[in-house]
Amino acid sequence: MVGDTSAERTTLYTVMTTSFMTTFMGSSINLALPTMGQEFGSSAILASWAITSYLLASAIFLLPFGRLADMHGRRRFYLLGTILYTLFTLATARAHSMQMVIVFRLLQGLSSAMIFSTGMAILSSVYPPHKRGRALGYSVAVTYLGLTIGPFLGGMMNHYLGWRSIFYLTTLLGLGAITGIQFWLRGEWAGARGEKFDAVGSLFYMLGLLAFLYGLSSISDSPWSPYLVVLGIILLVGFALWELRIEYPILQVRLFKHNTGFAFSNLAAMINYSATYAVTFLLSVYLQVVRGYDSQAAGLILLAQPLVMTVLSPLAGTLSDRLEPRLVASLGMGCSTLSLFFFIFISSTTAPFLLVANLLLAGLGFALFASPNNNAIMGSVPMRLYGIASSTLGTMRLVGQAISMSIVTLLITLFIGRVPLTAANPATFLTCMKVSFAVFTVICILGVMASLKRGSMHQNSIGEQGQG
Repeated sequence: MVGDTSAERTTLYTVMTTSFMTTFMGSSINLALPTMGQEFGSSAILASWAITSYLLASAIFLLPFGRLADMHGRRRFYLLGTILYTLFTLATARAHSMQMVIVFRLLQGLSSAMIFSTGMAILSSVYPPHKRGRALGYSVAVTYLGLTIGPFLGGMMNHYLGWRSIFYLTTLLGLGAITGIQFWLRGEWAGARGEKFDAVGSLFYMLGLLAFLYGLSSISDSPWSPYLVVLGIILLVGFALWELRIEYPILQVRLFKHNTGFAFSNLAAMINYSATYAVTFLLSVYLQVVRGYDSQAAGLILLAQPLVMTVLSPLAGTLSDRLEPRLVASLGMGCSTLSLFFFIFISSTTAPFLLVANLLLAGLGFALFASPNNNAIMGSVPMRLYGIASSTLGTMRLVGQAISMSIVTLLITLFIGRVPLTAANPATFLTCMKVSFAVFTVICILGVMASLKRGSMHQNSIGEQGQG
């Protein structure tokens, strides 16, 4: 980070802190879910909602919060989101049932929407275009550092101190982040100050996305789920049509029509997360239920993937400042596709070094994809739309994550039924996992096609920014 100004460095350090905190929490809870389910006597389906509820709330509130932050100040929303996230993390640590965990995780997700919709926008506002890819690379690297430490440290803490200790540690990280924002992050950014908030569009969006994602997540649970999915699609189509008519939309739908880089980069992000997000969840259960490892040993094996992400993400971000982001990102998604394909052949006797090798390949793939793809999105819009662009990307990421977990939840229901994960038949779970990886491989192939379709960022970004 040599050559960065003091304001740039302090902003980057602050964003890195919250990026680490949220991902550490997310990766740690994957290892703790079997223990939590056992303590509360909850089924695998109910336990998975500790993840799904968080993703639903984050996705639903991202766009409205991103728009409000553009209007009233990104720092203000960033600080408020971090405070609330810390409070609800502490509340989750004190939960006495899986239902309470799910409720507080939902509120965590709402709070994280304020963080996700503003952090990258603030970073993009402070750093000039020729250094933006590197800055985003460092932010992504710390994100993966959280993913790296989460399974390892979270597994150890769960094994020796219990799952609640993970939430207590995250609370301390949150207090540190609040201090950093208050004293380090100076200035305010409100690119849409004075513009009107689209309340009608927000309502359409939130109800539509809730119906779609909830219906998708519970499609194996309720006969009403398919109808909710259809209702969600209708409401989201109505939302898109409404956004085309008004002067100040919460989502620039026209960007998807006229800005190829923005449209296909967001589509690639959604597809990528749909194919890869649930991998850690599946492998953590596989290592504990099928292979009989404790959470500490499982976390150590899962360390391989995010470790590669952490090391290579800044390099990938810098590379996307010099080369076409679509080529770097597409290469990364190709590596992810190969990794998912190899996981189809996993068995109860697969050598640990082969698991680690494939996790390294998965880590390489995601490192090459994430930073260049983020750079492509933020570089395709003018500065006044950074909040909306960041929120749109965050929405696509969380929708993809929710889809990924919904696929796994559906398959678990079909193959295993309503029994605790720790009581699942190992052979049956293994079959379920193989089918999941086959589905994810097909999805990832579609992602490579979308990534290549976006066109040249370095040639088109100026014109597309004008259109935006």
